[in-house]
Amino acid sequence: MIRTFAALAAFAAVLPLSPAVAQGTLNLSCSVQVEWCQAVATSFQKSTGITVNMTQRGSGEALAQVRAEAQNPRTDVWFGGTGDPHLIAAEENLTVEYKSPNNAQLQAWAIRQYEISKGRSVGIYSGAIGFGFNKELLAKKNIPAPACWADILKPTYKGEIQIANPNSSGTAYVVIATLVQLMGEPKAFEYLAEMHKNVNAYARSGTGPIKAVARGETAVSLSFVHDAVTESNAGFPVGWATPCEGTGYEIGSMSIIKGARNMTQARRFYDWALTPEAQRLGFEAGGQLQMPSNKTAPLPPNAPDLSKMKLVEYDFVKYGQAAERRRLLAKWDAEIGSLPR
Repeated sequence: MIRTFAALAAFAAVLPLSPAVAQGTLNLSCSVQVEWCQAVATSFQKSTGITVNMTQRGSGEALAQVRAEAQNPRTDVWFGGTGDPHLIAAEENLTVEYKSPNNAQLQAWAIRQYEISKGRSVGIYSGAIGFGFNKELLAKKNIPAPACWADILKPTYKGEIQIANPNSSGTAYVVIATLVQLMGEPKAFEYLAEMHKNVNAYARSGTGPIKAVARGETAVSLSFVHDAVTESNAGFPVGWATPCEGTGYEIGSMSIIKGARNMTQARRFYDWALTPEAQRLGFEAGGQLQMPSNKTAPLPPNAPDLSKMKLVEYDFVKYGQAAERRRLLAKWDAEIGSLPR
């Protein structure tokens, strides 16, 4: 789902007239939760006087947009979303190299993303894949909460599971890549075909399934676990777990688009987004609980701690390649997405 916030322009109109105003324009494609996107755009605009035109897109949709506009870019910075599509954009020469002076403040995994992309992307947050579940709905139906990948293949979960479509969602692509690395490709696709029997819908965005869990529309989601904790903190009866066999994780990333019309403003935003002040906005605005990439930015309260999870050795180089992504998505379309429900 794409949301454009014309209200941000209205916000600019009420800013006090000062030298900070009229500092140019930034066109921002944002692939995190809408509240976070709004907070980032508003805060940067307020502190710099740079007018922000922001659209929110899932990471798969954002990549498609960057590709479509390659000859005439309308986006300056792509903020957030899983790291794999950012690596693909770098590989396809759709983004540009930029080394921020704030790189020295970043976690090792954020710098790894920078190095893998040859300086064309950088990590801004991280989070792990897991299960979100509605505790009240599971209790009502007498269904145990899932703890392992094997659990959600059981007949008791028929019609109770929701996951996003990997063609539009980076979250779902990370799920597929995780299973392939954990089980091997043949068994992973056998697993996905079995799980398909229990899936009630493939949502468009990665956050759609956990929001459906919170509303009681589905019992279980495959999501990033920080999104499940966010819903729990908001008062919904949501629990979470990471699979006992091991799970994958994302490096949420940021990139400057090649041919950006507002390069000076893009670099200024990029530097700002790596500061601890900017990285607190996700939690402060919408209770988002990803691990921030700036070493001095505190882990948000109740945020899942990746250091305490069983994680696969996620191969960001391989699964961040355009050819590998296309191949896996085509296989998913042919073998899973085409199956009847």
